[in-house]
Amino acid sequence: MQKSFLILSIFLISLIASCSNLSDSETNQVSEQDGMTLVYIPEGEFIMGSSDEDKDAAEDEKPQHKVYLDAYWIDKTEVTNGMYNKCLDAGACTLPVLPSEEFFEAPNQPVQGLAWTQAVDYCEWVGRRLPTEAEWEKAARGTDGRLYPWGNELLSEPTANYDFLFNQFTDVGSFELGASPYGVMDMAGNVWEWTSDWYSEDYYANSRYENPTGPESGNIKVIRSGAWNTVLRAIRVANRHWAFPGRDDILGFRCAKDQ
Repeated sequence: MQKSFLILSIFLISLIASCSNLSDSETNQVSEQDGMTLVYIPEGEFIMGSSDEDKDAAEDEKPQHKVYLDAYWIDKTEVTNGMYNKCLDAGACTLPVLPSEEFFEAPNQPVQGLAWTQAVDYCEWVGRRLPTEAEWEKAARGTDGRLYPWGNELLSEPTANYDFLFNQFTDVGSFELGASPYGVMDMAGNVWEWTSDWYSEDYYANSRYENPTGPESGNIKVIRSGAWNTVLRAIRVANRHWAFPGRDDILGFRCAKDQ
């Protein structure tokens, strides 16, 4: 009896260790096309939107609701100037309407000034796609309904580039303390990020529970994350904003892909 118990215990310990190692090895992968690190977001339910207790919440963030998403991958950082230049060299992308000097001199800063279709073209070139609004929010906040990627309170050390803290864009991945529960970076501030969803102010009242993809049509797209020149409430993970697809100012993006 004791021998059987010992054998069973050894088997269970080995199984747990094996699963743990497998999980570690599968939480990140690197794209051969652009060198981007992708982070694995497991399937499951999360809390989306804002509660009435959040004094900074706008009406388009309500009602707070539960959403189930299939597993997917998302870029660890915003797409950089250097990465986007690879797409330009391949002839698969076009220049931003008003490229800044930083676009050519700062390869690790987020590419910005892109229309929605330009972000779509890039993601297609690397074999990915724009994340849905729900995918973006889950990657940013995890499953506990937190206010910011790092938690519910502001920290003494910088966690994001917002409110003219640096008066300019910063290199992606600059704020380790600002990482989301999954280790995704730059989900607050720096540049606004395109998502795939059309925007509707009252969409949450009718959003489906499983893998929502936004309204079927519209004329403005959802953007997330806030930027270097936005106030604190704009970098909350539940904050929703919008832009016309052809807009070309402080707009960047990251890509996602199905598991």
